[in-house]
Amino acid sequence: MDSDKEQEMVPLSLRPEWSDVKPIPQDDGPNPVVPIAYKQEFRETMDYFRAVYSANELSPRALQLTREAILLNPGNYTVWHFRRQILEALDADLLEELDFVGHIAKGNSKNYQIWHHRRWVARKLGTSVTSKELDFTRKILSPDAKNYHAWSHRQWVLQALGGWEDELDYCHQLLDEDIYNNSAWNQRYFVITRSPFLGGLKAMRDSEVRYTVEAIMANPDNESPWRYLRGLYKNDTESWITDPRVSSVCLKVLNTKSNYVFALSTLLDLLCQGFQPSQDFREAVDALTPESAPADSNLARAICDVLLHVDKMRANYWIWRKSKLASVA
Repeated sequence: MDSDKEQEMVPLSLRPEWSDVKPIPQDDGPNPVVPIAYKQEFRETMDYFRAVYSANELSPRALQLTREAILLNPGNYTVWHFRRQILEALDADLLEELDFVGHIAKGNSKNYQIWHHRRWVARKLGTSVTSKELDFTRKILSPDAKNYHAWSHRQWVLQALGGWEDELDYCHQLLDEDIYNNSAWNQRYFVITRSPFLGGLKAMRDSEVRYTVEAIMANPDNESPWRYLRGLYKNDTESWITDPRVSSVCLKVLNTKSNYVFALSTLLDLLCQGFQPSQDFREAVDALTPESAPADSNLARAICDVLLHVDKMRANYWIWRKSKLASVA
């Protein structure tokens, strides 16, 4: 690698192995409106790249040239595309390529071209790199737990190469570190609904509801577990409105008289789907209703009035929800 760095410091025009190549300058036209002041190193590298690309030269020196071009601009999709063609033509060591991509990703972890290229390499290598790819995404997610590209790649690895066995434990670890990590909640749902080892959503519902209710009671202002709880009853509205654990957690949070916005929102959705509340729910909502709010015998509309006052950021939304309730009535 050190010899490669030394070589990259020598201008291409002074390297003997490139003496037979005539570089192709970039054509910006006769009167470019906003000419870009490229550095000389970048300009020369791309001029030589255009020459080998035009000649479709699938050689070791062309592969090295794409490396230098990527180091200068990791977002050039044409260079990455040509590099894949060369790798395939040379039957190159793709494990070394994974190391190269990992090196580039350290400072460019949100670059689409890098992730697309890594997926191509991993697909070629198959299940032998499952652990390597999961470890790679874990390292990327460690300082940036919501990196969409890393999560997307991780989900692809699980589906294409396997590695499901420890994924639920990984999600639990992330949520234990940060219960507000909505990406980890999303991954947890992905695992319980897609893993071939867990039996599917219905099989996991009971244990997941217990886990989620505990998370809600610990942090009622965390929207993620509320959304997750609703997702556990996807396409099964009847179970959602009849499972006493769902309405019970709403009532418990309402009775704390703090951080109850999502509890009210969930209760409103339950009511709109046919949930029949006990008097305890009416009393809990009345206790939260501001004196300035008009009295309303309809519990759903009364909830909208409370939310209108305590969730001002979405005030227009709650006004709209209330208007829909009125129209239905």
